[in-house]
Amino acid sequence: MADGDRIVIVGAGVAGLRAAERLREQNFDGEIVLIGDEARRPYHRPMVSKALVMGTERPSDVGLSHYLPDLDVHWRLGARVTHLDTTERVVHLPGGESLWYDGLIAATGVYPRHLPGSPRHDPRVRILRTVEDSMAVRRCLNASKKPAVVIGAGLIGNEFAASMRHIGRDVTLIGHAKAPLHRFGDRVSSGVVEAHHEHRAKLAMKSEVRHWISTKDTVGLHLTNNQLLVASVVVLAIGSVPSVDWMRGSGLDISDGVLCDSKLFAEGASDVVIAGDIARWPNLRFDETPRRVEHWINAVESARHAADNLLMGQSSAKPFTPLPRAWSTLYDTRLQMCGMPSLAEDTVTLADGITGFIRDGQLVGISAWDKPRAMLDWMAELDRRLPAPDYVPEPEPAPAAVVPEVPAVEPSLAALAAEVPPEFESGFDEQAFEREFESEFANDIPTTAFPALAAPPTTAFAAQPGAAAPPTMAIPMGR
Repeated sequence: MADGDRIVIVGAGVAGLRAAERLREQNFDGEIVLIGDEARRPYHRPMVSKALVMGTERPSDVGLSHYLPDLDVHWRLGARVTHLDTTERVVHLPGGESLWYDGLIAATGVYPRHLPGSPRHDPRVRILRTVEDSMAVRRCLNASKKPAVVIGAGLIGNEFAASMRHIGRDVTLIGHAKAPLHRFGDRVSSGVVEAHHEHRAKLAMKSEVRHWISTKDTVGLHLTNNQLLVASVVVLAIGSVPSVDWMRGSGLDISDGVLCDSKLFAEGASDVVIAGDIARWPNLRFDETPRRVEHWINAVESARHAADNLLMGQSSAKPFTPLPRAWSTLYDTRLQMCGMPSLAEDTVTLADGITGFIRDGQLVGISAWDKPRAMLDWMAELDRRLPAPDYVPEPEPAPAAVVPEVPAVEPSLAALAAEVPPEFESGFDEQAFEREFESEFANDIPTTAFPALAAPPTTAFAAQPGAAAPPTMAIPMGR
């Protein structure tokens, strides 16, 4: 890309905003047009299921504008792109409007999945994606003192249930799985269950809605476990689908998000890069299978990387090889994830509150329940064990005689876990940790906070003379 060119960014969420920010950081002096289907400028979307729905923050409090300088961006808010023509390099908007581009960044995110049979025409059956959705849920809560219900046992469902209990509203969480967040391992799942029980949130697991009953004042739900619930509002949080309908007929593969190469260029389009939740790309840190990652931090980092690569051009671009990580807070307890737990075949207990996810004997993910200090060291260890591969655009021929290097033998996970005391004391600077942690996970500023280490941190992994190894147990991953 060159100065004087026009870059169009479709999607005005955090990914679109961070892409625009990165273009200006890289001294791109051309025109940037940022198109978003919401009338609002980008905001902290995770707060939709937390502070906003609780009423502790107002819509004006959750914007991102105070984090950013003037980006000199042309905003097209409340506008939805209807079609993409990659041959003519044009995006189409309602009313017959078309907008040409020299480079395109697609970052339209995901949309909550529809629950078949649910009465979406009933104003008390809601999703949680936008500020307006959160305000609509608040109106339902104010109109009736009946309990709230959330369908879906993922992060959003659990966050909403916790939010309801924070404001003193009765709530029931319905899920077809055996336990909330079971994909993060038994330790996390059991911790979530205990927290819900402690705060008197009700769970209806291994259940689905058999019948819906809409009345003038409430919504009734008859469950497959024969339980009957009466609710003031029902929130659907059963997953999401990529928002890529506007790309139909463009020639791009949108079967699950947008298929990209490892550099985030859409397959078949050298002037289109993809960022955020809709990008399906091979993270070469793990393997060559394209996958999507739906996390806030990934949206930030992929957007900045996509902007860099678009400016450099496909031939000079570099693969995007992050170590995915995410976090949430439930009832003031920190839940953290790092790596790709979804790839795992088994789990192993690494330390108290720390679960490792294993594929072919290799550690591919970690989850932690209320262990933020220990998690920093374990993330560094995972980064060391799964390094980003070196990228050479044009490999040079190998010398005629090469003595193969004998790889160092990695300590087993069991041995590594045995070296970690259940509660380590290492002269830990708690204030420094809080500053670093909040900068990385709360303010969503991409950093290199977790570089690969030459060796595990001695304070966390040093052998303890005479100490017995904590029990390490491999358990099958719940399906």
